[in-house]
Amino acid sequence: MSKYNINTICVQGGYEPKNGEPRVLPIVQSTTFKYESSQQMGDLFDLKESGYFYSRLANPTNDAVARKICQLEGGVAAILTSSGQAANFYAILNIAGAGDHVIASSAIYGGTYNLIANTMKNMGIESTFVDPDISAEELATKFKPNTKLVFGETIANPALRILDIEKFAKAAHEHGVPLIVDNTFPTPIFCRPFEWGVDIVTHSTSKYMNGTANALGGVVVDSGNFDWTKYKDKYKGLTTPDETYHGIVYTESFGKGAYITKMTTNLMRDLGAIPSPQNSFYLGVGLETLHLRMPRHFENALAIAKHLEKHPKISWVSFSGLENDSQHELAKKYLPNGSCGVISFGIAGGREAAVKFMDSLELIAIVTHVADARTCVLHPASTTHRQMNDDELRAAGVSPDLIRMSVGIEDAGDLIADIDQALEK
Repeated sequence: MSKYNINTICVQGGYEPKNGEPRVLPIVQSTTFKYESSQQMGDLFDLKESGYFYSRLANPTNDAVARKICQLEGGVAAILTSSGQAANFYAILNIAGAGDHVIASSAIYGGTYNLIANTMKNMGIESTFVDPDISAEELATKFKPNTKLVFGETIANPALRILDIEKFAKAAHEHGVPLIVDNTFPTPIFCRPFEWGVDIVTHSTSKYMNGTANALGGVVVDSGNFDWTKYKDKYKGLTTPDETYHGIVYTESFGKGAYITKMTTNLMRDLGAIPSPQNSFYLGVGLETLHLRMPRHFENALAIAKHLEKHPKISWVSFSGLENDSQHELAKKYLPNGSCGVISFGIAGGREAAVKFMDSLELIAIVTHVADARTCVLHPASTTHRQMNDDELRAAGVSPDLIRMSVGIEDAGDLIADIDQALEK
């Protein structure tokens, strides 16, 4: 499907039915798969043949949807996970372990920050967080001999700061490590990070990709561009024999597919964070309209951001689509056709006024979610980022009065009317 436009890939990518097969991707709701001989099954376990034997490792429905996302991002291999958190965890743990070090942008989702700063620290993986506006010279000083990767978000949740991808990619590659970027907010409709030097992309597919908030999920996509063999001693899990799989060397046996194959045979085998085929089916259906929904999300968000910008009860607005926004120049470079439907703003009166405003909304709902068809709001400092202290909140760009509004695809006029009546109260 690589020869087709991204809009066509959204609709038909990943699954090509043969003569007489279902036109719609089937839900293979089975944990197991039958074979005629023990030899066939043994070859699958030895990775000598490709196929399915247990859905904890791989499933036809999951694989078809993963292929579609891989095609959308322009990668070589991808794997679905049970959530976006699982995707980020797997992406890092696949190449980093106890005694290693990672560098991450400080402006990332609170759950991911906690994963890296605390949970992975307890596993022996140290981290250094850097401001996304850090200079290239200072960024270079943060690398250590045991640094294994750099991590960031294309658009930070909820601070909406845009990662200068080329700066971070250049620094990572100069120090012989890959750059991993969470591309959840813009999706490949608005940004394809591999084109800017990113090596591995993750998504919480629960968000825009699914679009209707009916199924959790995540995905890891490998560009195939990072040369693991060039740094053989640093990435031994990929470049030396894996005794748990009869001494197979992933880079030798699977080439550009080594990273995702190792993730499947090691992390999925041992941790099992695979999505159900039913959830993957919902994701596949959502992807068919992704190219139609993303422009509408952005248009509605821009209309609301412009309205709030002029409202006397709004103290500030953050949305890269606004010409005077601090992120506008980076958006013109990396997101020229749009960013996402998420805006952040503060209400005059601070935290108490923010809570009153949110409680007064009628059409727009308060939910612990973001980036689906329905407009919703959240107060990150007391919810998604409540595990962070004040210094960590400031580093992530989350102020106490910050309201995150995920603008859906409803009528923009109706949304603005609901915002106005809530502000009046």
